[in-house]
Amino acid sequence: MYDNYIVIGILVLLLGSIIFYLIRAKKKGQKCIGCPYAKQCSGKCGDHNQTGHNN
Repeated sequence: MYDNYIVIGILVLLLGSIIFYLIRAKKKGQKCIGCPYAKQCSGKCGDHNQTGHNN
């Protein structure tokens, strides 16, 4: 029974940390969160060519 509370607590903590990361990244001005070129990105996520990022 207590195992369920532990699993639920871990899931809530994980979800909360993901939401915190997303909010913080948006406040820093990242347009494409998770993109390695997020700060240099032109805003078209996934529109990078093979040699580098779009400017």
